[in-house]
Amino acid sequence: MGSPFDVTVADLRRRTSLKWHTYPDDVLPAFVAEMDVLPLDAVVDATTAAVAAGDTGYEPGPNSPRGVAYAEAFAEFAARQHGWDVPVERTRMVPDVMIGAAEVLAVVTAPGDGVVVNPPVYPPFRAFVEHAGRRVVDAPLTPAGRLDLDALDRAFRDARAYLLCHPHNPTGTLHSADELRGVGELATRHGVRVVADEIHAPLVVGDEPFVPTTTVIPDAIALHSASKAFNLAGLKTALAIPGPAADDLRRLPEIVGHGVSHVASIAHQAAYRRGDAWLADVLAAVRSNGDLVAATLADRLPQARWHRPAATYFAWLDLREVPAVASTGADPARLLLERGRLAVNAGPTFGPGGEGHVRLNLATSTGILTEALDRLTTTLAAPR
Repeated sequence: MGSPFDVTVADLRRRTSLKWHTYPDDVLPAFVAEMDVLPLDAVVDATTAAVAAGDTGYEPGPNSPRGVAYAEAFAEFAARQHGWDVPVERTRMVPDVMIGAAEVLAVVTAPGDGVVVNPPVYPPFRAFVEHAGRRVVDAPLTPAGRLDLDALDRAFRDARAYLLCHPHNPTGTLHSADELRGVGELATRHGVRVVADEIHAPLVVGDEPFVPTTTVIPDAIALHSASKAFNLAGLKTALAIPGPAADDLRRLPEIVGHGVSHVASIAHQAAYRRGDAWLADVLAAVRSNGDLVAATLADRLPQARWHRPAATYFAWLDLREVPAVASTGADPARLLLERGRLAVNAGPTFGPGGEGHVRLNLATSTGILTEALDRLTTTLAAPR
């Protein structure tokens, strides 16, 4: 059996989503979090059957007998993957992870309250917090990409909530149980509520385990979706999961669930129930692609610095010392796009600490990644 990433560039360019249609055809896209992957057969079968049967109406509400089907599918998956006992009856469906996070923040904070984030971090964190009428309070990661408990202690003095990215995007860091316990102690001391975006939780590619936030911080609320792990960004739905001491989801407005797509729910349930083997193949390929990045940079661009991600399918590359950047201070993402015709995510968009960095998507075929790395190293190896 071949790799799930055995998709040609020609076939990828027939897709009409963001990744392959943002730039001209001479630009190789390695930016947005879409995977260049063959779909899971179970998802294709489930969504095809739903559309063919006209099962394209509204998602059942939480009071319907089938209103917890999505949560049940996720709970089965979480038990297998993480040994996590998810409280099915206390969960709530939300349209997607970021909308869900914003709605939860609206319940646990008031307008104008501070919400802590850990830059460099997924850019929509700032946008959604500000859109919700809350203030962003930065608590930067350490240089090693870990949570800085001292920085969090200071930030929590000016905040009422903490939007945690776990696993962390873009660094690929998995927060340990000890780190989460430290966060929980600080949050209790300062009266801060923890809301965790855990969308990348199934994408563990290192040796560390994923520790669900709510199993360590009892009043935390976590957001999950099959979107990233199963490449279902165009089929949006997600789940808000309370810790054992969190009862806030009962105050989430009923209309929040109106944005949930029924077909998306069907697709995600199929992925959670029948996608383990497919996901294992994806993770094996991403690990192999990480090996390729490590070997290529060591050989062709040793000035590049990075930590192998423990999770996600991103390489967060520190390019400040590579010749083309060190000699001019230029933005490496701009150089790569203009000179190398390679599109990556620019580090500054992730906030403080992102300067001189880029995020490279590893969820692609070995051939496409090899071409991307060739463009990256050739463009940046020589001074401008």
